[in-house]
Amino acid sequence: MTLPIFSPPEDPGPSFFNLLQKVGFHNKISEKIENNNSITHGTTIVAIRYSDGVLMAGDRRATSGHLISHKTMEKVFPADAFSGVGISGAAGPAMEMVKLFQLQLEHYEKVEGSPLSLEGKANQLSLMLKGNFPAAMQGLGVIPIFAGYEEKTEQGRLFQFDITGGRYEEKDFVSTGSGSLHASTVVKLRHSSSVGLSGAIDIALEALLEASEEDSATGGPDLLRGIFPVVAKIDSNGFERISDEELESRTEIMVQNISERGNSQT
Repeated sequence: MTLPIFSPPEDPGPSFFNLLQKVGFHNKISEKIENNNSITHGTTIVAIRYSDGVLMAGDRRATSGHLISHKTMEKVFPADAFSGVGISGAAGPAMEMVKLFQLQLEHYEKVEGSPLSLEGKANQLSLMLKGNFPAAMQGLGVIPIFAGYEEKTEQGRLFQFDITGGRYEEKDFVSTGSGSLHASTVVKLRHSSSVGLSGAIDIALEALLEASEEDSATGGPDLLRGIFPVVAKIDSNGFERISDEELESRTEIMVQNISERGNSQT
């Protein structure tokens, strides 16, 4: 196979996408991406740093195009005893990535006799995203959030990624998924350096609730069906999920407060 030769007026220049369009591949790639509407996608994930560690929360809705395919999908998982990972994007590749990530961290700890550092865990996840980049270019992108508790500094740490494997550490909070803009706005307005676990849970629940009001792919707390976000704390005691019973009581109070605010404004 030889490279195509173009005359000066038809030269696509340095743009790879212009080259694909010139040789007829651009439309084929676009068709593949459009046909991937039937693939299950999951959103929205929020991670908040609080005084004793890190809190992770994810809504439970998964969509296939405009269809709600799952209402109780799990999106927040323990990576190991003191770290967790939240997923958004194509659900199939994301779930497989989480399982492989968990296995790699467990294998390293058994071989070396000590767990990998948080930096090392974040780097490993970054490498996995780089390996998934060809699939991401076909519409099967995965955007995770990684968080953990560092015993040396006794603080929580947050890491955000992009589809190319880029890794970025955030100081106070991070959000990803289609509802991330609305969720992160709530967190930005309410978060403070002194916030405790209780306050962080309330902020995360309100963030997902507000995101669900503006983004159809995000599912908020559902008191009618008893469906609540997956919320987990990571501190000196390790990864621990918050019970649905506690989330239900907090959601009821939050909804009541929002209703009272609305009535007072009218």
